[in-house]
Amino acid sequence: MTEVAFHFNAPDSTAYTCRLVRKALSKGAKVVVTGDTAQLLQLDTDLWSIGEFDFLPHCKGNAAPEVLAASPVVLTQALSRAPHHHVLVNLGAQVPLGFERFERLVEVVTLDADNREQARQRWKHYADRGYAIQRHDLKLKEFPQ
Repeated sequence: MTEVAFHFNAPDSTAYTCRLVRKALSKGAKVVVTGDTAQLLQLDTDLWSIGEFDFLPHCKGNAAPEVLAASPVVLTQALSRAPHHHVLVNLGAQVPLGFERFERLVEVVTLDADNREQARQRWKHYADRGYAIQRHDLKLKEFPQ
């Protein structure tokens, strides 16, 4: 069964996701990030400029199959295009269709009231289906800028 974790109180979802992706890659994980078009475009830009000496190799979900297969990070709205099923990061408002194929799902939740309400609905969806949910409150941590 997919491990589900909610990361609450992210001040900036794309900046937090960049750090999350960097950490996952350092541990050898492959990551798929899903969300709406604007979020994925912003994340694509941010992954290129995460740090002066950092590069987080990634591609968009519409890349050629050989590029998808070689990329440890894939940004896509269509999980059917995901070449690997290790970690899924959801930035979107809805439960990602096909999330259950992944070993781990991370839901990133911001401080925005609408985003928090949407997260409550997703939490209820997972809980109603018997998923054990881990809760990580990011207010309890400090993040470098």
